[in-house]
Amino acid sequence: MNMPLNDAALDQLFRTARTYNGYLDTPVSEAQLEAIWDLLKFGPTSANCLPARIMWCVSQDAKEKLAALAMPANGAKILKAPVTAIIGMDMAFYEQLPDLFPHTDARSWFVGNDQLIEKTAFRNSSLQGAYFIMAARALGLDTGAMSGFSNDAVDAAFFAGTTVKSNFISTLGYGDPASIFERSPRPDFDRFNTIA
Repeated sequence: MNMPLNDAALDQLFRTARTYNGYLDTPVSEAQLEAIWDLLKFGPTSANCLPARIMWCVSQDAKEKLAALAMPANGAKILKAPVTAIIGMDMAFYEQLPDLFPHTDARSWFVGNDQLIEKTAFRNSSLQGAYFIMAARALGLDTGAMSGFSNDAVDAAFFAGTTVKSNFISTLGYGDPASIFERSPRPDFDRFNTIA
């Protein structure tokens, strides 16, 4: 039986963790990016489908290209962050299922079923995006997930000629406490929960 995490770990992952709008001038290494992947890949997805594909924008050229496709306020955040990750979803994820889920012919569930492909790719890449955030926090990094960009333009600029489409983006680095504002409300259990 697993033991609950201590309060310090729960604070780092949830209670005191924040979404950052700016970062300290501290680099993030490729080894740290790989460490994030090596944690997030263990989060559950439907039939182990793992549809997320991450484009890590580290170079100035990549950040400028992405920033130009975002709202001005988000573009400024992208340019100042050490890294911005584009969380994409592979619309042909099911082609990997013979390897990733060898227990049965799961590929056949999806072939020709565009509606199921889209729902599965979106839901599970969103889950993996959440795992990305939690993995980064677990490794001492901070994130700033956002929409506010042109998915079509990002797909054309970063995923042309592939079966990958963008889901959302997230800045990544060591958060600057001066860039955040007071935490928005987080309601108690009774407000949004029902036990049946």
